Amino acid sequence: MEPGTSPHDNKDVYLQLIRKMQQQGAYYASLAHIDAYRLRYGDSPELRRLQADALRETGQGDAATPIYRGLLHGDQAAAAWHGLGLIAAAAGRQADAEQALVQAVQLEPINPAYLSDLGYARLRAGQVDAAREPLSKAAQLAPGDIKAISNLALWAILANQPQRADALMQGAKLPQATRDAVYRMALQLRTAMASRTVAAASRASIPASAAGTTASHAYPRHVPVPNEITGIPGGVLDRFGNPPANREVNP
Repeated sequence: MEPGTSPHDNKDVYLQLIRKMQQQGAYYASLAHIDAYRLRYGDSPELRRLQADALRETGQGDAATPIYRGLLHGDQAAAAWHGLGLIAAAAGRQADAEQALVQAVQLEPINPAYLSDLGYARLRAGQVDAAREPLSKAAQLAPGDIKAISNLALWAILANQPQRADALMQGAKLPQATRDAVYRMALQLRTAMASRTVAAASRASIPASAAGTTASHAYPRHVPVPNEITGIPGGVLDRFGNPPANREVNP
């Protein structure tokens, strides 16, 4: 780029600027620049994927979904499946989330972010054993990635291997706040899994004459109706559906 020229005057530099905005969390600003880029340079699959990512990160999953679906048969397919998986996970559609994230991993089997998110989604669904492989791959492919190490440590706690979890976090020199977040998340996931188990047992014991009872009355009063996990700690465990305000910098 010539001295004194604007980054907007160079197509590749401008696209890199939009990518950097998103890396820094400025998703609303990136949406404005995506519109400006499209007016100046036209559209592209990557630009549409960046737009969908920004929409998803700002809580506009319904708008992002058709854009991702339009990218499932090109060079942005893996990223599109990943985005669809995150949208499904945020909506509590665990089976859809896993299916989409598996597709993303199949297309890019050495992408640690996709592997880590697949494993994390399986942990949220209570599939602790199935989460081990993708989380282990992610941590070994990206040994310096805090999210990957934190997710593997989370798996170790849920798999009743606290010493391994502690060794992982100590070896990665994770700050105490991150370690505390991992343990809080483990407690939340264990509580959710226990609630689902008790609820399933309660449903199985309902007499046939009560089959028409609504779900909210099918559980003992002391057992909460299972729902999506809330209160997910921020920071490294931030994944599937925290409020948009927590994701945006300089809106």
